[in-house]
This record gives sequence, structure tokens and C-alpha cells, in this order.
Amino acid sequence: MSFAPATAYADSSLSQAPAAFERSDAYVALSGERDAARGELRIELDLRHAGRRSVVLRYEIQGEASLPVLFVAGGISAHRHLAPSRAYPEGGWWETQVGRGRALDPSRHRLLAFDWLGADGALDVALDPADQADAIAALLDALRIQRLEAFVGYSYGAMVGLQFAARHPQRVGALVSISGTHRAHPYAAAWRALQRRAVALGALQCDESQGLALARELAVLSYRTPEEFAERFGAAQVRDGRVRVDAEDYLDHCGAKYVARTPTAAFLRLSESIDLQQVDPSLIRVPVTVVAVSEDRLIPLSESYDLVERLRGETRLRVLRSIYGHDACLKEAGDIDTILREALADCTQAAA
Repeated sequence: MSFAPATAYADSSLSQAPAAFERSDAYVALSGERDAARGELRIELDLRHAGRRSVVLRYEIQGEASLPVLFVAGGISAHRHLAPSRAYPEGGWWETQVGRGRALDPSRHRLLAFDWLGADGALDVALDPADQADAIAALLDALRIQRLEAFVGYSYGAMVGLQFAARHPQRVGALVSISGTHRAHPYAAAWRALQRRAVALGALQCDESQGLALARELAVLSYRTPEEFAERFGAAQVRDGRVRVDAEDYLDHCGAKYVARTPTAAFLRLSESIDLQQVDPSLIRVPVTVVAVSEDRLIPLSESYDLVERLRGETRLRVLRSIYGHDACLKEAGDIDTILREALADCTQAAA
């Protein structure tokens, strides 16, 4: 089966058709025996900073074809597998919110997610969040999904969601933007730049994996808060003649776990991509629920206020308090559940 480039929805000046489909043989429709399906699609896509490239889109979809579609996207470490299903029982990155009876319920919505462009490390070029948004539009064309009921994005996924709403407004009914914003804050960008330098130093010492582990450990410090560390960890101790800080074992675990599943090029290019985020909120006119965390050091609350003030559609702001900072979306399951249910209920009412 093959698909021609779809241009039927390109009524916006920003909503272009930058992709051409070479093949999509891996398209899979759900059947009664399977509650989830995966597929792979190769397309030609015009990238903002690297020109036309052949890229592979790997996706997973849960829920019946007749249900309204939600696209769900997380941080740069997130992927297409949201939660366990009969077809794919392994753990997913957001199973606290995805599943029967949860806020993102595949018996009520068709849930679509994909692996980020560059996540496999093979696409070693500058990647803009706008490229990810255009790739999602191309995926919708290939799957013959005309419109999303909502785009639910967290962190990098929220940034891509803002890009999608600006570039393809006729393809989405609403946006839930959690811990993401319209531009990279210089403080957060500087933090990420140092992480990438850690990788470079590791490469100079012929130990790139050690550099990547250190970069991840620095990233974890930016995701969490001093208040959490004060509760979790104690005083430093002398071990074998050197001082070891109590949090080092935890950070080492985080670094090793990340290295085991992440190509270095993927981390570098997706980290850079966050810093390329620039979207004009005045172009976004769909309803947006903005979720901010007052302790988030990567997305200062002032940035969320600025975003809300400049959006042109119906806008709602929800501010959480959490010692988990930027990771509150993954840790504060109850609060996020309430917000998602409220936002999706509004989408359902609007559609009716």
C-alpha cells in the first residue's frame, strides 16, 4: 500500500506539505484480537536546518479506529510505547495516565504516539521542533487521520504540540501543554549546552558513554529540585579515603540506565532541538490548557505566564506545586489525571 502526499488540509499559510511518502507498507489496522498496533513508515521530509531527508517514522496506536484520536508526546526520552497492552505488555513511559479507566483511556480515545525523529541516532543532523510537528502531520496523512481531537504534550512534547497547533491548526481541536513553552529559556539552554560538553569531553577521552552518563546526571539535577534531594539524601561520607555525596549512587544509576537505551547522537540532537524552540504564540488559536509547575527550573513560571498572555485561542492555566519540579508530570499522577480529564471533557463537549 502506498500513499501520495496529502494536501487536502493545507488551508493555512504555515500548514505546508513538506513530506512525500516513499512507502508505508507497515501500516497496520487494529483488529478485534489486538488492542494496539505498531508500524513503520519511510518518508521524505523537508527539515528546516538540514534540507530534504529520508526519515523513518515508527508509531504505535491503541484504540479502535472509530474513536476520536489523541496524539500523546513526552520528553526527549519518551517513545511510541505509552503503556502496556495485550499486544505489547511491556511497561510504557506514561502508564500512570494511559490505560483502561485512566485519563487517557484507549476504550474512549484512539491514542497515537511515535518515536521522535533522531531517536535512533541515525539522523545526525540539526532537528527543529517544527520538523517533529511536520512529521506528525505526515504520519496523520499516512494513517488517513484527518484531525486530532487533542494533542497532549509534556516537556519537549509540549513544545512540539505548540509547533503543531501553529503550523497545522486545522488538524487539531485542542492542545494540552504540560511543562513546555514557546521558546527555550537561556538559563535552561545553558544547562543543556554544558550537558553536551560533557559528552564531548567523554569522546575526547575515548569514553563517550561515560560522557553521556554524566550528561544525563546533570540533566536529572535540572529536572528535580533541591527540596526533593533534601528529603531523599543525607550527608556525605568518607569511603575508601574519598568523600562521596549521598546522591551519587542515585545519579550513577540514572546515568547508566540512560546510556543503556540511548544512542549518543540521539541525545545530542534532541537536546539541541529543545534549544531551537521558537514559535509565535499569537499564531495559535485552538483551545490550550497550559500546565506549569512553580518549582520547574527548566520552564520558569514567568515563561508560562508569557505564553498564556500571548495565545489567541481559549486558554486555561493550571499551576502545580511539586518537589519534583520538571518531572512533576511523571510523578504527580493524581493532579495530572484531574487536569487531563478536565481538558479532554471540554474537547468532547466542544466536539458535540
